[in-house]
This record gives sequence, C-alpha cells and structure tokens, in this order.
Amino acid sequence: MSPIRLFSPIPLHAGQKSTLDAVQSRYLVRALRLRAGDSFTMFDGRGGEFPATIISADRTSVAVETGEKIDRDIESPLILQLIQGISKGDRMDAVVQKATELGANLIVPVTTDYSVVKLIDERARNRREHWQKIAQSACEQCGRNTVPTIDAPLSLTNWFGIAAKSNATQVILRPEAQTAMTTLENVGNRITIVVGPEGGFSPAEIARADAAGLQSVSLGPRILRTETAALAAVSVAQACWGDARSI
Repeated sequence: MSPIRLFSPIPLHAGQKSTLDAVQSRYLVRALRLRAGDSFTMFDGRGGEFPATIISADRTSVAVETGEKIDRDIESPLILQLIQGISKGDRMDAVVQKATELGANLIVPVTTDYSVVKLIDERARNRREHWQKIAQSACEQCGRNTVPTIDAPLSLTNWFGIAAKSNATQVILRPEAQTAMTTLENVGNRITIVVGPEGGFSPAEIARADAAGLQSVSLGPRILRTETAALAAVSVAQACWGDARSI
C-alpha cells in the first residue's frame, strides 16, 4: 500500500497534539481502518514532513500527535510557473492535479478572449479554493511536501502586465510556432509556460505576448487539447531543465 500522507492546513511542529477534521478522520478510520497507535505522515506545505501517531479515534474524530520533523525535499531545481487558460468541465481540475504531480510551483488560471469559462467574484474565489485543495491532495499522493500556489483567476491581459516584471524564461505555446520547446537555450532555473484554453489565443493576445517578450514555442506538429498541451509542456520542461533529466 502507498504511504499514507495527509496535508495539514495549520503549521505543524514536533510534539503537537491536534484533532483532524471530519473528512480526514472518516478517511483514516472508515476507508483505511486505522486505529489508536497506528502511524502515518503529515505535512503542512512549508517543506518537510512529520510522522504522526493516532492517539484516539472514533468514526468522526481522530486525535494525533506529531513527532520530529523530517527534512525531506523532492522539489525540482526548476522553478516552473504554469499560466493556464481556464477550460471547461473537469479539464482544469486535471491540469491542476497533474501539473502539481509534475512539479509546478505556481498555477495561474487566466481568462482569454476566446475563453468559454468566465469566473468573477465569489465564483472565482470558490474555484480557486477548489483548485488549491486539488493541489494539496495531489501532494499527498505524489510525495511533495511543498504545495504549489494556485493564484486567483485573472485575465490574460492583466497577467501580461505582471509578466513584464519577471526575470524567468517565458514561453507561449502555439502549434504554428517554428521553434520547438526542446531547443530553447539559456533557460536557467525559472520558466513560465502560457497555455491557451480550448479556443486558443486571439491575434491581439499573440501581439501582446510578442510585445511582452514571450517566446512562441511548439510541442510538435499535432494540435493538442489544452489539458494535454499543459502537461506535455511541463513534462518537457522537467525533462530538459528540471529533475527529470537526471532519471
């Protein structure tokens, strides 16, 4: 069985006694059938992890005590930011989950000229919280102890204003681009990847990207779905300049 890992929304320290929320408690007791004396791992997203022992447990409440912190780190040396056009249905959920597993440090959901999904106000806040929980859950599964940040949704136009202040290598995926992503040089340890939604980018957005200094790159001759393109690009980045190149 895979190691049992749970994310803690509150900072952890050695010798800390706390009670898990109802969802985590039911998961440990009902799904995994753990009891008092059983152990698992907890992390709070700030790096490192803690062994945790169940002190008491019933069907709705589990009390635990954490041991000494273990400074375990599997983060990539590549700082990777994914600027993702918001897609329909559960496609965005899949991008957040898989990009987290692949080592993305920051995911920024953006609306574009051709976006079908538009998020504002409370709906935007709710979706951000939803995606952040998906990232936390993905870290539980994949073994990361540092949870990527999911930014609040914003327009791609507004993001271009932020991009001008960055010192990262910044690329935008375009099927018609003449430069293959794998041939980029002098990437360094920071890369930002911009991926459009189902409808792609408008001519005005391409012009803004060019003006902001983003490099247009391709992942090959085939036109990929937005969720496929995002995960392929993150994988290429890790294989070329991150920790996957050493495997």
